[in-house]
This record gives sequence, C-alpha cells and structure tokens, in this order.
Amino acid sequence: MSADVWATVHTALGWALVLSNGLAGLWALAAIRWNVLRHRSLWWFLGAAWVLVFVQLTAGVVLMRAAAVDAPAFHVFYGACCAVAVAFVYAYRQQLPHRRYELFGLGALFIMGLAIRAMFLGN
Repeated sequence: MSADVWATVHTALGWALVLSNGLAGLWALAAIRWNVLRHRSLWWFLGAAWVLVFVQLTAGVVLMRAAAVDAPAFHVFYGACCAVAVAFVYAYRQQLPHRRYELFGLGALFIMGLAIRAMFLGN
C-alpha cells in the first residue's frame, strides 16, 4: 500500500481509538453507579479498544516506513505513552479489584486524552 493509504488508515484508526476508549471509559464509570451496565460485554469492548492502541501504533510505524519520513517527536511520544498506559492499567488490575471500574474507566479516558494530544500535537 502507498503512504497515502497508510496515512488514511492511521488517521481513521486514531479516531476509532479516541472514540472507543472514550466510550469504554464512560461506560465503566457509569457502571459504578448503575449495576445494569456491569456486563461482560464491557470488558470485551474495553479489550478491543486497548488492542486498537497497538494496532494504531503498528500502523503508525508502517506509515513512517512507507513514507520514509520521521513523525513529529511529540506525536510518537504520546502514541507510545498510550501503549505504556494500557500496560500499567492492566498491570494494576490485581492490586485494585475493589476499584476495578474506576481503574479501567479512568484509564481508558486517560488513554483517550493521550491519543487526542498525539493527534493534535503531531501536526
């Protein structure tokens, strides 16, 4: 695929990452208040949103190679921070089982914020 196609894919995945993590974060935080939202599908959706972080990161690396250019430093930094944040939040799941919805909800919103910063500081 050409660099233009990869740029379009990377942009589309970026917006999907922001929206999915934002929705997952709000869903998890709402589940604190409303028990009916505590459903197994929340965890599947959150997992898909976090897998998307790594898919997006891979697409970004492929785009850099296809275009033979370097991305802006802060764009790469915040993109990598998204992946690190996923790892940290996931690692803390055993230490905070009584605050699981808060941990994953705030973590997903934090990842959304990092992705937004990557999108707008990268231009």
